[in-house]
Amino acid sequence: MPDSSVNIVIGGEAGQGLVTVGDFLAKALVRAGYEIVVTQDYQSRIRGGHNTYAIRASHEAVFGPRETIDLLVALNAQTVSLHKDKLTARAMVLADEAIDLAGLSGLSIPFKTLCPKPIFENMAALGVLAQLLCIEPAWLEGLITETFHKKGDQVVAENLKVFADSLAWAHARNAGFSCIAPAERTEKRYFMNGNEAIALGALAAGANFCSYYPMTPSTSVAATLIDKGGQMGMLVEQAEDEIAAINMALGASYAGARVVVPTSGGGFALMVEGVSLAGMTETPVVIVLAQRPGPATGLPTRTEQGDLSMVLYAGHGDFPRAVYAPGTPEQCFDVTYRAMDQAEKWQSPVFVLTDQYLADSFRAVTPFDLSRLPRVSSPELGTDAPDRYERYADTPSGVSPRLIPGFGEHLVVLDSDEHTADGHITEDLGVRIRMVDKRMRKAAGLLADCLAPEVTGSAAPDTLLVCWGSTYGPALEAARNLREQGVDAAVMHFLQVYPLSPEHFLPTLEAARRVVMVEGNYSGQLALLIKQETGFAFKEVITRYDGLPLTAAYILERL
Repeated sequence: MPDSSVNIVIGGEAGQGLVTVGDFLAKALVRAGYEIVVTQDYQSRIRGGHNTYAIRASHEAVFGPRETIDLLVALNAQTVSLHKDKLTARAMVLADEAIDLAGLSGLSIPFKTLCPKPIFENMAALGVLAQLLCIEPAWLEGLITETFHKKGDQVVAENLKVFADSLAWAHARNAGFSCIAPAERTEKRYFMNGNEAIALGALAAGANFCSYYPMTPSTSVAATLIDKGGQMGMLVEQAEDEIAAINMALGASYAGARVVVPTSGGGFALMVEGVSLAGMTETPVVIVLAQRPGPATGLPTRTEQGDLSMVLYAGHGDFPRAVYAPGTPEQCFDVTYRAMDQAEKWQSPVFVLTDQYLADSFRAVTPFDLSRLPRVSSPELGTDAPDRYERYADTPSGVSPRLIPGFGEHLVVLDSDEHTADGHITEDLGVRIRMVDKRMRKAAGLLADCLAPEVTGSAAPDTLLVCWGSTYGPALEAARNLREQGVDAAVMHFLQVYPLSPEHFLPTLEAARRVVMVEGNYSGQLALLIKQETGFAFKEVITRYDGLPLTAAYILERL
């Protein structure tokens, strides 16, 4: 398949510094104006194992990862043997001169000669890569200076020297790898992954409390809130476990904080009782669930879209909820902002589903325009009749006036048991029916607010690829390739997967000649949900559940 992009894979053991090389190169490419998609594949261990950091870069838009490799940076011999079958016809292997290239085209780099210490081998690899890709050295020199300036001028100078010497060494070899086409973009963009964008979306919406228990791949949401949120009044608390984390957030929300709770599948399983509590007490909470393959510990550092069904039905009893599934860092920001608003507006738990691939996938992101963001819903500030205030007053929308305790003369009473309008425990079965009906009327509001799926392509295509969450990019690329082959192909991406409004998508599903669901799980969980909600049965479902992200090539091979 023709491809205008270059796919660079850096492979080695955890602890060998492949992320350092990858981050430097990817940041430089973004600054130079290129589009990138980063894919990180790593094992659940601190050191050892085989990890990769892949950068797909182009002067044009790139939507997803690619399996085939144009430049393979092998930090150990295993990398060569594991990936040699994925090399393209123009591929080159870059490795230390002690590593046998097994007859493959490439460069044996004399790291021991170029580097005064092994710690500088990252810079040497970077210099060779810069020369082969024809990246202006100034982009990388600037990054090196920025990164090491806190360690002093000598450290900066040493790294710059190794970089320059390696650049010169590669130039002298005239290796012949075709340069990446020049980029044309000049505006400033961020180097950002999905989890960072989620954290920034929460901060933009006024989130000021996060409680969590560390769990890959969700932890970087909390880490970003710690790093960026301090000056914005954000308090991040690492709880003793996930049960404490969700209940701590509910307490903070009751007290007026705007809360977000990041976790992953196993951690969320422990939070389910707290989700029910949020439903009964009508307490706003946004839960970010970064999916990974399960069940149980599964493949803790790999990717999957296997937790949709769990989120849909988590908690006992009936209560309304909304579930979002962004597919790009930009959508991560926007959807999280919206989730914070919807949780406050409808006083219900709201979920943001991401996954390891999106969480760790860096892109070039245009700075967010904060001026376009609507106002986020918030609690009421007071009441003229504090003695008659009822936290669960029965209203046409089901949404009761939400006052914060301590902000006036009113009394706020909550109860996890069924309760009366003023919040006191009851076993009056008539009240029970009225309270259930009141809570469930909010579901109609959440449905009225739900986002329609995005359709890219014609409204009545020959082939319609339906997807959700991070499968968005690979589906877009697969559809583009189909169109280049003369097939009228389109993509329908569900940015919100619950609740669903059939009039938003059913006409397009019925108008397409061929409809194919694409999901990163075994059972086709969104396909099953759509069938349950609308009766529409997908005749074709492409799934992937080996821990790797979907790609355009994977989809096209199965169509």
